[in-house]
Amino acid sequence: MGEARTVERSSTGRAALELLVHGVGGARPEKMLNDPRTVRITGDDTAAVYRRAEDADADAPAADANTPSGDHDGRPVPEAYVWSNLTSGNGTRALWLLLLPFMVVNLAHWMRPASREGTRAVRLYGLLVRLAGLSLTVLLVAAACEVALDLTAWQCAGTRACAARHSWLGFLSPSGSHGGWWSPPGRRLALAALVPTALTGLLWYLSHRTWRAYESQEPLDRAAEPEHGPAHTALSRPGFWYGRRLVARLRAAHTAAGLLTVAAAVGTAAAREDHRPGGPAVLDALGRLLEVSLAVGALAVVWVVCRRGRSENRLDRTLDAHLVHRLPLTALTLLALTLVYAAWNRPGWHSSGRLQGDTTFGALALSQGALVLALAAVAHVLYRGPGGDADQGRDERERCALRGLGGPAVVMLACALGGVMSGGVSQRVSDWLDGTGTFLDGPPVLLTWQASVIPVLFVVLLVLCGLLGRRTWRLTRAERVAVAREYGADPGDPARTGRIARTRSMATLTDRGPLLVAVTAGTTLLLGAAAVVGTFASRRTPVRAAEAAGPFVQGAAQAAQALGSWLIGLGFILFVTWGRRAYKDASARRTIGILWDVGTFWPRAAHPFAPPCYAERAVPDLTWRMTSWTRATGGRLVISGHSQGSVLAAAAAWQLKPSDRKRVALLTYGSPIERLYGRWFPAHFGPAALAALHRDIACWRNLYRLTDPIGGPVRLTGDDCGPEVDRAPLADPLAYGRTAEHPLPAPILGHSDYQADPAFAEERAHLLARLHPELPAQRT
Repeated sequence: MGEARTVERSSTGRAALELLVHGVGGARPEKMLNDPRTVRITGDDTAAVYRRAEDADADAPAADANTPSGDHDGRPVPEAYVWSNLTSGNGTRALWLLLLPFMVVNLAHWMRPASREGTRAVRLYGLLVRLAGLSLTVLLVAAACEVALDLTAWQCAGTRACAARHSWLGFLSPSGSHGGWWSPPGRRLALAALVPTALTGLLWYLSHRTWRAYESQEPLDRAAEPEHGPAHTALSRPGFWYGRRLVARLRAAHTAAGLLTVAAAVGTAAAREDHRPGGPAVLDALGRLLEVSLAVGALAVVWVVCRRGRSENRLDRTLDAHLVHRLPLTALTLLALTLVYAAWNRPGWHSSGRLQGDTTFGALALSQGALVLALAAVAHVLYRGPGGDADQGRDERERCALRGLGGPAVVMLACALGGVMSGGVSQRVSDWLDGTGTFLDGPPVLLTWQASVIPVLFVVLLVLCGLLGRRTWRLTRAERVAVAREYGADPGDPARTGRIARTRSMATLTDRGPLLVAVTAGTTLLLGAAAVVGTFASRRTPVRAAEAAGPFVQGAAQAAQALGSWLIGLGFILFVTWGRRAYKDASARRTIGILWDVGTFWPRAAHPFAPPCYAERAVPDLTWRMTSWTRATGGRLVISGHSQGSVLAAAAAWQLKPSDRKRVALLTYGSPIERLYGRWFPAHFGPAALAALHRDIACWRNLYRLTDPIGGPVRLTGDDCGPEVDRAPLADPLAYGRTAEHPLPAPILGHSDYQADPAFAEERAHLLARLHPELPAQRT
């Protein structure tokens, strides 16, 4: 555009840019830049880079050739990268609540212990997590089948009293419609199958739509770097943030799995009727052919899930079109044929009892438990094996969450969430259809057992919370002494000292997260196993199974079943209410967006129906901006990230070319990069990977406070990888009492407003001074 011009950058010009990246919850550019007048430099309504209006042309060539443009008297030009709309935007974000178990299991994929890439154990770990994700898809669709097919079409529509209470089921009821065309059980099931089929289609649509909006942005295309030992991290690979091929394959497989689950729920009910002695021979043969076809389809889905089908060493633009299109279409065709088969007239077929829900949900519970145990064994091998824990220092060994078992524990929690959601919706619909509990057999017995063990889990968690509260109270007493000593406030104001000490002790609860996850996951695994054993041993609900026991056992069973049903119903109601509020209220969407900020940083490598990975848009945005600016101006760049923004900043720095990485400084504050990511994702943010990043970039400084519940030290000491990263903990509040600089009481800032501390500007100036200004002249 226009005439080509040459801009000379002298060593005294020292063009400098500070690229600000906000954290969880989002921030407006006016607040980040501390100026009400901002302009968008590049980007769109979803994510963009902003500057103050007066700095919009700071990079333009100066009119006077002797005056370097963008000098600003040595001050850096601030830019703000705003990405909050990636996780909190329009009302459709409320639908993401439905995907919560999928998001959690996807996190587990990235939690494996540090080990050499490409080993059998690493591949097996990823395979087991993907199979766990597939089981969650089947579980969700099976729950929809339980509600629509079993409770509504099979039980309620087939019962005169229940159908009479719900007039909208009249055309499905044999008595209400006087033997109408839709009244046979097979046709009722075929019609009701449209509900779980629509749910599967909705999941496919959300996955496809969000990928086009978020993850279709291509990162910088560059050559892969040599990988040397455990210090290497996959985040530096060119194709890490471009999972188009893998997501498309998994989306096809999970969509097919959902459709096959619906076909199995409808087809097996009809086939079981045809397999009875004296049934029609033709329908019996078709039923057996259908069962074989469903088994073959299930094997094809599992085979696709087992194959990772992605290369991270390059931008993998390959799309397995034959698989992506044909597998779901084949499953849809098989479902349509199944519905025709089930709708065939069968005189004398009447619905009674339940469908085979106990078998289905029992098989899912057993398979998920087996996957969790197998994953735990593989994680332990990775933790203790070569290139993992055995080759790491004692500090790294202690910092790894749950001794490498964080991934299996999180998978267990994902399965528990899926079970609670499935049981909750089934129980509520059953209560709605049959409020008195006299007409219907109700949901599967296993779901009732699973609901009955929830009160036990609550008691365990209450005890744990009590112990943590006692520990926090004791720590607060110790912190009072430390606060008085640091501020020289002896005796000082007891209330002021208590608030500061209490904030510090509460901030340490974040470090007790692994204990909470371990207790919750372990208790859930044991209680889930007890529920499966109780179901298949008694074939009755807990109350009926305890009829022959003593009064105390009977009372305990009644209390557990009633309280569990109430709790799981309450959870379902709160879930729906929160989703409805989030759909209408932007502030509620921002609250949910904070959850997505933390949970959807990682690519969808284990579950394609998880909420979209915003980093696959944000990281390329930051990488492109840093690369284009440094190459166009030859200036010095400091990327400063707060909270989750510091993780994005580090990920973007890893994606730069090694030559560009040396021209960038990193300033992090309130950063969870080691406190959370380093502990829970050691293969990607472990000490070796962070030390390698420290060596590769020009310089790095980290700020944190003892009152911050999220941010913490990076724990990289000054050695061969460069000067020490962490500054001593910042004072919070800045002043204990009233001073000349703070005539009014200074607030306790915790995780916010790090830029208000004079240490921020001081560290930024030091980073700019350490960057080499003597860069060659650039041509634009």
